[in-house]
Amino acid sequence: MSKASEVKNGNILRFNGELLQVEEFLHRTPGNLRAFYQARMRNVKTGKLVEYRFRTDEEVTIARVETNDYQYLYEDGDSLVVMDNSTYDQHNIPKSLFGPAVKFLKEGMNVIVAFESDEPIMGSVPGSAELEVTYTEPAVKGDTSTGALKNATVETGAEIKVPLFINIGDKVKVDTATGAYVERVKA
Repeated sequence: MSKASEVKNGNILRFNGELLQVEEFLHRTPGNLRAFYQARMRNVKTGKLVEYRFRTDEEVTIARVETNDYQYLYEDGDSLVVMDNSTYDQHNIPKSLFGPAVKFLKEGMNVIVAFESDEPIMGSVPGSAELEVTYTEPAVKGDTSTGALKNATVETGAEIKVPLFINIGDKVKVDTATGAYVERVKA
C-alpha cells in the first residue's frame, strides 16, 4: 500500500477492484479547508473516465505493471500471438486491447503490451505502418480535382482512403490511430 501523495501521472491503481490509469493528479488546498488530491483516471478495460478525491493520507494500491516490446506473429481467433524478443516466450493477447488499430498490424511488427501479474491489460501498436496497396480503382485521365480521394485495400485487408495517384503495388504510410493516409513510401 502507498499513500496518495506517492501517486504520479501515468501510474495504474487498483481502485474498487478495477485497474485505473491516472491521467491527471493534482494537489489542491482550497482556502482554509484540508488539502486533497483531485484525480482523473481512466478504466484500463472499459475506457470509462473516473474522477475521485483522495485525502492526502489515504492509502492506495499502485499496481505493478510490466511493459515490454513484443513481435506480432499471427492471429489466432479473437487473440493475437506475440513473442517476447528477449526470451522468445509466446503469449496470446486479446485483440480488443489494441482497439481499432489492430486492422493495420502486419506479421513481424513490434507491439507494446503491458502485463499486471501475468494478465495482459493494455496493448499499443506503432503510430504508423507501411503497407502495400492490394486493390484500388485505377485513376481516370482528366480526373484531377484537388484533394480527391479514392478507396483502397491494403495488405492487411483494411480499407483506407488514398489520393488518386496511388496504384496497386504502391507502399503507403498509414496513421494507425485514425486510419488516414500519410504519404507514399519511396521504394
